[in-house]
Amino acid sequence: MSAISLLDFESDIGKMEAAIELLRESDNDNTSDTLKQINALEKDKVSKLKHLYKNLSDWQVCQVARHAARPQALDYINALTEDFMELRGDRLYADDRAIICGIARFNDTPVMLIGNQKGTDTDGRVEHNFGMSGPEGYRKVLRAMEMAEKFNLPIISLVDTPGAYPGIGAEERGQSGAIGTCLLRSASLRTPFIVVVIGEGGSGGALAMSVGDHIAIMQYSVYSVISPEGGASILWKDGSRMEEAATLLGITSIKLKKLGLIDEIIPEPIGGAHRYHKEAIDSVKTSITTAMQRLLRLDTNVLLDKRQTRWRTFGQWKESSNV
Repeated sequence: MSAISLLDFESDIGKMEAAIELLRESDNDNTSDTLKQINALEKDKVSKLKHLYKNLSDWQVCQVARHAARPQALDYINALTEDFMELRGDRLYADDRAIICGIARFNDTPVMLIGNQKGTDTDGRVEHNFGMSGPEGYRKVLRAMEMAEKFNLPIISLVDTPGAYPGIGAEERGQSGAIGTCLLRSASLRTPFIVVVIGEGGSGGALAMSVGDHIAIMQYSVYSVISPEGGASILWKDGSRMEEAATLLGITSIKLKKLGLIDEIIPEPIGGAHRYHKEAIDSVKTSITTAMQRLLRLDTNVLLDKRQTRWRTFGQWKESSNV
């Protein structure tokens, strides 16, 4: 595992990793005493990581979900599928690189893939606009979904976006309409639709790709109506209260599962997916495989009825006599 940037709450882990690296550099011959010290520190580091990640606050989970080293859509696509053929453009305006769409084989089954790509370096983040799509991206998603329905391809959606791009140009080109059309159309797609939140699932930008039959979320991912910073700015006119907002929004996998908004929490390796890509990707593969096997056995009309009933019954409320 290559060195990764540490989050604010991982300072103790950083000190241990620095001590391990110093020991390795000071003893090129790897003597038994040095190896014992390294092994002891490695064991202690794993123990501290396990304790730390077991007790993360909601805001800390959000930080993990945003980690730059976390696997992105193309990492999953390249590792889990074969013969990937990307589809570009919305046939109206442009190709939005914040969203990747394409056909591939997953476990020898032809599928349609939809995923957010944030970029892994400066050039990539500029190209993919940090995973924030404009209306042309959602029209590309619509095109991909309808193609999947036409050719009976199950859809796999890999969600990882802070939200739809909020720029003036995006609004002028019909951002809200493009998202709304995706929501409406995906509710009636006559093909299995599997969703995995692999990082951030932010607002309508994520929901446009999430009206599926099986919604899974990785253990340290988040899924919310707005970012904690945005929620704090609206509620209290103070974006610095994001930790409080994160707690109130209920953005973590555990809270979402209790609310019934997601079906499955996909476990991550100790220390998060950004530390161990292969293990995280293998867990996602197991989840998708199980869900797809179940959904493919359903009659199409039953599948559609279950999906629409599910999404219509979301939400809770309390009646009050107070006016």
